Amino acid sequence: MVLFWNILVNNSLSVLLNYKSMKRILEIIFVIAIAIFGLNAQTKKVQTKSSAEPYLLPPFPSVPAILPQDSVTMGDWKSFPEMKLNIPIASGPFEPTWESIEKNYPGEPAWLREAKFGIWVHFGPQAAGESGDWYARKLYVEGTTAYKNHLKKYGHPSESGYKEVLRDWNPTKLDPAALTKIYQAAGARFLMIQGVHHDNYDMWNSKYQPWNSVNIGPKRDIIGEWAKACRANGMHYGVTFHHEYTWWWWQTAFGSDRNGDKKGVPYDGNLTLADGKGKWWEGYDPRLLYGINLREYKGVTAAAYSPWSPPPAGIFTNHLDYAKWYATKWALRMMDVVQHYDPDFIYTDGTVQGPFTGDGTGTGLKADAMQTVIADFYNRTLKKRGEVNTFSIVKFREKTNGTVNTEEFGVPADIKTNQPWIAEIPVGDWFYAPGFTYDSGMMIRYIIEAIARDGNAAICISILPDGSLDEGSMKMLKEVGVWMKRNGEAVYGSRAWTIPGEGEQVNGKLKMLPGGALTRRQAEFKFNAQDIRFTIGKNGAFYAFCMNVPAPGAQLKIKSLGTDAKYFRKPVKDVKLLGYNGKLQWKLEADGLAITCPTKMPFATAIVFKVE
Repeated sequence: MVLFWNILVNNSLSVLLNYKSMKRILEIIFVIAIAIFGLNAQTKKVQTKSSAEPYLLPPFPSVPAILPQDSVTMGDWKSFPEMKLNIPIASGPFEPTWESIEKNYPGEPAWLREAKFGIWVHFGPQAAGESGDWYARKLYVEGTTAYKNHLKKYGHPSESGYKEVLRDWNPTKLDPAALTKIYQAAGARFLMIQGVHHDNYDMWNSKYQPWNSVNIGPKRDIIGEWAKACRANGMHYGVTFHHEYTWWWWQTAFGSDRNGDKKGVPYDGNLTLADGKGKWWEGYDPRLLYGINLREYKGVTAAAYSPWSPPPAGIFTNHLDYAKWYATKWALRMMDVVQHYDPDFIYTDGTVQGPFTGDGTGTGLKADAMQTVIADFYNRTLKKRGEVNTFSIVKFREKTNGTVNTEEFGVPADIKTNQPWIAEIPVGDWFYAPGFTYDSGMMIRYIIEAIARDGNAAICISILPDGSLDEGSMKMLKEVGVWMKRNGEAVYGSRAWTIPGEGEQVNGKLKMLPGGALTRRQAEFKFNAQDIRFTIGKNGAFYAFCMNVPAPGAQLKIKSLGTDAKYFRKPVKDVKLLGYNGKLQWKLEADGLAITCPTKMPFATAIVFKVE
């Protein structure tokens, strides 16, 4: 503008006296003024947006020099006061305390009671190793299947580690829209979708973790794709978060081979930001993926090389600034997903009462991170939906209004009604590996065992590294879908009866499907026609599930319904076999309800009687 006015003043008098020239000059002044005003307004708008960013993660804190391995005793977690993170949360009645959450939470959403069966989409770059669960950690452990597979596919982890797995991972056949329809056809009513595993890699357009699926690997917002697919198909979904204990889980990446040509050569977890100069990962700090070396604390290294054990309970007292930074980032990443994807539930992994307890999988710090995340989640749900019809899974937490629990690898022996819960299990393993057994019968029986005890079931069918399902998985899911379509009225919206079932006793307990991942052992486990489970449908009818298919014309007796049984309540009016249109022969006797099966039994896995 100053330059323009100098030109204007220096113009000749003849130009100034010329009306047309003067008019032209005034037009130019007006245009320039408007342009400058607009530019100022744009700048102001951008600055306002930046300053309105709801959460600002502090820079990576300074970290003290590494001390000798196992030289530091962890601080006492019981006497350590719970650290308050003071993260701003969405406004609403929920405050970041368990007391406030319990007071304000309205209770289990009706949709969870209705759903009963879901698919666990436990999928991410660790599938690339084709080595089952925890590939990222085990590839740094000599002798493991993961280590051997990594050597063949990527090279030695001192030169090409997990970050290279992330770089190369590209599940081109992953189609959430198509998979959601497949899962829905199998009878699933909700999906549990992995957001971040222990590998610390976010599967969404993460604001707080640059190592994510939009920046590195497939260059896709995978959680966004799943969210869109679920909404389009009326499928409830939640996002799972397993990064609470990444900071000690990743300690294998700071080791080295103990034998062979590469003995003592540090793995790539020891790299720094400066080491990336000129490399493909330039600008990406390895510490934001692998964390920092915490092996100075007693027990951390031993736990890292154990099959699954966490370090001893305690506080990382030499790293409190880092610990607070880590817990803050942990929370902000979950809040980021809640804000932008509006899930129906969130899930945190663990073995104790919650993340950052100082104990078990929560070892290292005691902080109010979980309460902060849940309070923010419910306040946002209330604003967006007008009600809190969401929930938070805090794995293995004792009864707390506002949380849902899980049962991993099994189902409780008795009915469990004190809190909502989901039985979770993988077919084979939590990540893909060759040689899994695919059997619809074990899936169906696992669902029956869970709902008979008032739970829900979520089953993981591991997706191949390219994002597809193999033929065995597809066949299994189709067979489950056929069974669910025929017998769904006994499943959806059901609740437990007085007892879970009747049949053969083993050591004084009802014989049931064995615990552990669903493998050949569960597929070949034998039930007979007198192994029966019970539910009450949402229509009030009584359902009896035979855990196998009886022979044509066979007679069964449901002893718990006998007139002399202590459970007998009402006289029986009618008995039907779901999927059979004919009339059944039955008789209520003192020692049980006797039912004669039809002469043709074209059923698979298990049959269901409806007793009214």
